[in-house]
Amino acid sequence: MNILGISAYYHDSAACLVQDGEIVAAAQEERFTRKKHDHEFPQNAVNYCLAEVGIRPEQLDLVAFYDKPLLKFDRLLETYIAYSPSGFKLFLMGLPLWLKQKLHTPRELDRGLGGAYKGRYVFLEHHESHAASAFFPSPFEEAAILTLDGVGEWATGTIAVGRGNKIEMLKELRFPHSLGLLYSAFTYFTGFKVNSGEYKLMGLAPYGEPVYADRIMEKLLDLKEDGSFRLNMDYFAYCHDDVMTSRKMNELLDGPPRSAETDISQREMDIAASIQVVTEEIILRIAAYAHQLTGLENLTMAGGVALNCVGNGRLLREGPFENIWIQPAAGDAGGALGAATFVWHQLLDNPRDNGGVDVQKGSLLGPQYSNEEIRTYLDSIGAVYHFYEDDEKLYDRIAELIADENVVGHMGGRMEFGPRALGARSILGDARSTKMQSVMNLKIKFRESFRPFAPAILREDVDEFFEMRPNEDSPYMLLVAPVKDEKRLPVVEDTGPEAKANANVKGLDKLKQIRSTVPAITHVDYSARVQTIDEERHPRFYRIAKAFKEKTGSPVLINTSFNVRGEPIVCTPEDAYRCFMGTNMDVLVLEDSVLLKSEQPEAVVVDRDAYLAQFALD
Repeated sequence: MNILGISAYYHDSAACLVQDGEIVAAAQEERFTRKKHDHEFPQNAVNYCLAEVGIRPEQLDLVAFYDKPLLKFDRLLETYIAYSPSGFKLFLMGLPLWLKQKLHTPRELDRGLGGAYKGRYVFLEHHESHAASAFFPSPFEEAAILTLDGVGEWATGTIAVGRGNKIEMLKELRFPHSLGLLYSAFTYFTGFKVNSGEYKLMGLAPYGEPVYADRIMEKLLDLKEDGSFRLNMDYFAYCHDDVMTSRKMNELLDGPPRSAETDISQREMDIAASIQVVTEEIILRIAAYAHQLTGLENLTMAGGVALNCVGNGRLLREGPFENIWIQPAAGDAGGALGAATFVWHQLLDNPRDNGGVDVQKGSLLGPQYSNEEIRTYLDSIGAVYHFYEDDEKLYDRIAELIADENVVGHMGGRMEFGPRALGARSILGDARSTKMQSVMNLKIKFRESFRPFAPAILREDVDEFFEMRPNEDSPYMLLVAPVKDEKRLPVVEDTGPEAKANANVKGLDKLKQIRSTVPAITHVDYSARVQTIDEERHPRFYRIAKAFKEKTGSPVLINTSFNVRGEPIVCTPEDAYRCFMGTNMDVLVLEDSVLLKSEQPEAVVVDRDAYLAQFALD
């Protein structure tokens, strides 16, 4: 039986195909169209999923959509009426798209499937899809389920329980009271883009002090012991305007919102630290209540807030659950996977037997390109490359290049599903390098200098470098953990021969300080967003990391997504080569072909400001 799950029309459209209960393909539309967070019907992603298993739309048995458009429209109408007349402008802005497209989702699905599919469409509630994406692929036979995001139809957060092949929804928090929207409001206030800048806010938090946390708790929230809360809507404008906060927020936070692309001040760093602390407190309370309700030792999570890996790490260390599994595509894209798996297990009552391991397949669910396809493309553009027929020699060469402080773009195997690069579409570097963080941010990624990089580490070595249990699983880069004390160094300014201890440095000056034996992945608070690499989920990446350890003694690599600021992660060989040539990357690996920048025709040094001037980015 073939079940297609689709998410579309809000944020990060995607498609997922489940065949006889197995998740066989999933991808986000942005990877094909090159439009970041593309929300249109995921035509390319649908076509890919069908092609991956060689079927046509008429061979689909069921198609599941990740939310209920009519129920969402009901919420929008009620909100506009409640806030009238101030909400009328927002109503007029959104109404044409609803009348043209969103209220006619079955028609749009028919069109996207070429009119060939004659079967039934199943519409799930948004948080049902999130809950299914969290539980059904997880390794647990039973678990509490926590979903937190901006808003679905009415729900903004839910607690559920999963047992076997069934999910039961227990509790929900409703719009406009939303942890996701609270965090997004502060993303907006600090000058970053809502629905994509939340990572930046989280990365900025360790540079500040939570001096506004008490004000936020006192003025913005009525927070209960069970983690439920009501927001003081006097401070927010998202119900009736196209901005997130009202002028009253300016008074609370000592001035107006930061304008995009302007300098980041200590105030923004302190605001980021404050909302992060508040967010973590809310997550801890909700999780404690979920544990109390279910009495279970396992927790699964999805929804955009589940991508807050700092909060996740604290929840694992301090919360009541023994084990946590988080959906790698925790945002709306993962709703496509959740919808398809919900239909297979919950509605069709098919059994679930995962053997105690997750069935997400390392989230490597996207397209892969053969050596023949890659070499044909490289030959057509006159690229210079070295082809390795022996895998061991290839991995040894990649490890050697990384050890020599080259920045290596790596594309091998199936593309990742979700926002994290997990080794298949990654930029790799040596975590021991003192210069690599700034080099990668400013010369390769063209992004803000303060943003940290994540370590990828052999799972068997994770407890040697990080405060994690032996062989603890974090394959999807969704947990932050402290660097072990024995790997930390006395804080000094990186000023050459005159380096000196300076523990009182504040703000972005903290970037100059070398904090550990793996400085390129150690954030200013001694934390790191850890990805563990194991041979079962990510065999190619594991062998590269293993070769690097054999060569250097270090099991830790920098792993960041293969893209530049403002663009989605690369999908095709063409995308990868264009990114390679358009940045100051040193090496490109396309499956078994290795390209050196110094050997490429027309290779030039790329100026960051000139590159960014082509785009309206933030």
